[in-house]
Amino acid sequence: MFPIGEAPLTNALRDAGIRISSDPAEIDIVIASYDRGFDYVKLQIAFDAIWFHKRARLIATNPDRFCPLPGGRGEPDCAAITAAIEACTQTKAVAILGKPHRAMLDTALAGLDAAPADCVIVGDRVSTDIRMGLDAGMATALVLTGDTGPDDLARLDPSDRPAIILDCIDRLLPAHVWSESEWREPAPDVG
Repeated sequence: MFPIGEAPLTNALRDAGIRISSDPAEIDIVIASYDRGFDYVKLQIAFDAIWFHKRARLIATNPDRFCPLPGGRGEPDCAAITAAIEACTQTKAVAILGKPHRAMLDTALAGLDAAPADCVIVGDRVSTDIRMGLDAGMATALVLTGDTGPDDLARLDPSDRPAIILDCIDRLLPAHVWSESEWREPAPDVG
């Protein structure tokens, strides 16, 4: 396998016992993800494994076009990297295994002894986080601090709306908890 992604992805694959290689003649799967270190060398390896050697398949970790950043900025995410690989190899990803794919949710719940109906999924994207929860029959909570904003909610079909809409994630806690923990100016030192 050849991961195009950040260190946590590569480390998780290695920890799972998956052999990592950058030799296109050995690669069966190219997995595209968010990668701030994506460069021409990685694109060439993916191209050679998929197109030249005709042995590897492309898998993506998510369909997100960009990753939101504070202040309204963003940076390219997995879909941009996947698109670059698809364009040069004239192939399509055979699977997107992260949100909203059900396998991710099933894996997360596997050790918890909890049914989806007894859980709440919290996220900032209607198209992935909330979609996964709705498809699984979970309660959904949308946090308006990322990809989806109030204007986007007005355009949603009622069947796609999250059950809970929050301006920030601490609002999941009971009001008395977050109101008591609000940051306060320290008392002056009168010593």
